[in-house]
Amino acid sequence: MPARPDRRGRVLCVGRLYCDLVFTGVPRLPTLGTEVFADGLNLHAGGGAFITAVTLAALGRDAALAALVPAEPFGNAVLAEIERANVDRMLCKPAAAGAPPQVTVAMASGGDRAFLTHNSGAALPALDAGSLRASGAGHLHIGEMRTLKEVPSLIEDARSAGMTISLDCGWDDNVDRSVSDLIAAVDVFLPNQEEARRLDRLGIGTDVAPLTVVKRGADGALAIRGTQRAEVSGIRVNVVDSTGAGDAFNAGFLDRWLDGAPLDACLAEGNACGAAAVQATGGTGGLSTLRPRKRSDVPIES
Repeated sequence: MPARPDRRGRVLCVGRLYCDLVFTGVPRLPTLGTEVFADGLNLHAGGGAFITAVTLAALGRDAALAALVPAEPFGNAVLAEIERANVDRMLCKPAAAGAPPQVTVAMASGGDRAFLTHNSGAALPALDAGSLRASGAGHLHIGEMRTLKEVPSLIEDARSAGMTISLDCGWDDNVDRSVSDLIAAVDVFLPNQEEARRLDRLGIGTDVAPLTVVKRGADGALAIRGTQRAEVSGIRVNVVDSTGAGDAFNAGFLDRWLDGAPLDACLAEGNACGAAAVQATGGTGGLSTLRPRKRSDVPIES
């Protein structure tokens, strides 16, 4: 039986850290042999773990990040953004000398987006049960399946440190049925609808993890825990850039889940954070609209 959620607090988010180059107002996605001109371009720190950590901090939860910082010329800008977001970066380490920078080009068009990403080197700095315990976190959030596939020891080390674990799926062209064991080992699995469908085609259903939360964008979200199902409708907003919306959702959901709130309340908070994220460019541009939540008198799910 999975451990009960930590009700006090700190969350450690781990995953690849990128510099996101976000093109907005893209009339159509480019095709081979053609050129497309975008209305806007912004530079942001990116990656699922970073966006979830920043959103948690915006909600008033103590958040830390463990990641390798992209190489220059982007490293200092990324570190400054982490610092401004009030996220603990003590477990962040610089990329290896001479490593090419980890960069994602995001193109926002028609309310959706496409990504072109370059990653290099290891997914994470060296982590073990001791460093996870020293982080002071009661919960570990893994920003994408690719990171866990590269560092599967995170599961055993986090359990040794007494942590609960959540996992975002993330898109991976090379995913196969071997990830089923990894999904089953976490407490909360958070794929989006397309990722869940792809896993289902591989024979990996939504019942593999103790709790699966399927993110469906404007159509809301669905939580499945054994025979229990909870569903909350989405929030209709003007979508500027959907980059990072799922990672922001993760933070809202986990913030309430760690407090023991009912699943429908967790889903509603996730939807609210996702809706805030899509109303500005970059994964964290819209989070200034969020307000820290009072943590007294939190309803506990029996």
